[in-house]
Amino acid sequence: MKVLVINSGSSSIKYQLLDMNTESVLCTGLVERIGEEEGRLVHKVAPDTEASKKITLEQPIADHEAGMVLAIDLICGPNGVVKDKSEIAAIGHRIVHGGENLHEPTLIDDAVVEELEKIIPLAPLHNPGHLAGIRVARHLFADVPQVVVMDTAYHQTLPPKAYMYALPHELYDELRIRRYGFHGTSHGYVAKEAARLMHRPFETFNCITVHLGNGCSMTATANGKAVDTSMGITPLEGLVMGTRSGDVDPALHALLARTRNMTSEDVDQMLNKESGLKGLCGMNDMRDIHAAIEMGDKKAELALDVQTYRNRKYIGSYMAVLGRVDAIIFTAGIGENDYIVRRNTLQGLDCFGIKIDKMVNAQRASEPLKISTDDSAIEVWVIPTNEELAIARQTKEFVN
Repeated sequence: MKVLVINSGSSSIKYQLLDMNTESVLCTGLVERIGEEEGRLVHKVAPDTEASKKITLEQPIADHEAGMVLAIDLICGPNGVVKDKSEIAAIGHRIVHGGENLHEPTLIDDAVVEELEKIIPLAPLHNPGHLAGIRVARHLFADVPQVVVMDTAYHQTLPPKAYMYALPHELYDELRIRRYGFHGTSHGYVAKEAARLMHRPFETFNCITVHLGNGCSMTATANGKAVDTSMGITPLEGLVMGTRSGDVDPALHALLARTRNMTSEDVDQMLNKESGLKGLCGMNDMRDIHAAIEMGDKKAELALDVQTYRNRKYIGSYMAVLGRVDAIIFTAGIGENDYIVRRNTLQGLDCFGIKIDKMVNAQRASEPLKISTDDSAIEVWVIPTNEELAIARQTKEFVN
C-alpha cells in the first residue's frame, strides 16, 4: 500500500510517498515559492540510499495545482517511482490546526473542508495553505481516499484544567479560545517510540517530550495520553524559539501601544518573527549562536542561557504534573543534533536523579540514542522525529 503525505503551506507543498508494506520512503519533494516570479521544485528519489537521485526544477509555478502537477509528473510515469497515480492508495494531509471538532484522522469531504475554513482565524498563517493543497489533491486524485491528520489531535486529551485560560468563559463558549498545542504528531510519535524502545506498554507510560527546532514545544504524557503542553491557542506560547518569543507578559501589547504607538499587528509580527533567539542576539540558527559564543559574543551566550533555562523550567513543572516520569525525550532539529542545548537544559536536574552520560550525549546519531546513565532515575533519550511516517501510519489505519 502506497500512501502520499502532503503538507502544503501558503506558497509551498512538501510531499513524501511511502510504501507502507515496508514503511520505506520512495521519494520526497518540496515545491516552494509558488506564485512568485521564480518557483523551485526539489524532488529526491529513494532518499538516504545508494540509489538516491535528486531532480531540481526552477521555473515559474503559478499556483498549488501547477506545483502538484509538476510533482505528480516526477512521482508517476516511466521515470517515476510508480507507473501510474492509480497505484497511490491513499493521501494523508498534515493540518496544523484542527480546532475542537477535528481531533482524529478524518476522511476529507465537503463538510471537513467547511470546518477547516471556519477555523482559519485560529491558524491564519497555516490553514489557508492546507486548504489549497486539499482542493488541488481532491481534484487531481478524485478517486483516492484522502485523510486529514491534525497537528493538534494528540493534545485533545488535555483536561480542562490544563487547556482552559483564566479568561471570561464566553470567550471559550463563543470563540473556542483555549490551549490547543501543536507539534502533536511529533510528540505522539517519539513518545510511542520511547515506550517501544523501553519495552513499556504505552497506556502506562509517563514521559516529557521536548521538541526543539525553529519552533519549540514540550508535552507531558501520562498513561499514554497528553495531559499538558507548552503551546497555546497559537504556536507562540511556551518555550523560547528561533524567532518566536514564547511566554511574555500579556500586558506587553498595551505597553508597546502606549509607548511606541505599535498596533496589535505590529506586536504580533514582532513576537512571531523578530523575537526568540533572533530578538536576543540577532541570530536564530543555533549553529551560528554557538560559533558566536566561541568568539566571546555575550548576547549569543545570553540567548542560549535564556532558551535552556526556559526549557528546564518547563521540564520541572511537567515533572510536578506527572509525578512519575519514565523518560525525557529530545527530538527535532536542535533536540536531535545539539548536545550543548540538551546538556544545558538538563543542568541542575541531578537532584531528581537524572544522570547524563556526557560522552554518549556528545555523539551524533541518526537513530534513537539513550544518553542517560544506567543508574539514572529517569531515562533520557534522543529520538529522531518522523511526522510523515506518523501521518502515513494514521492514514493507512484509517483507510483500512
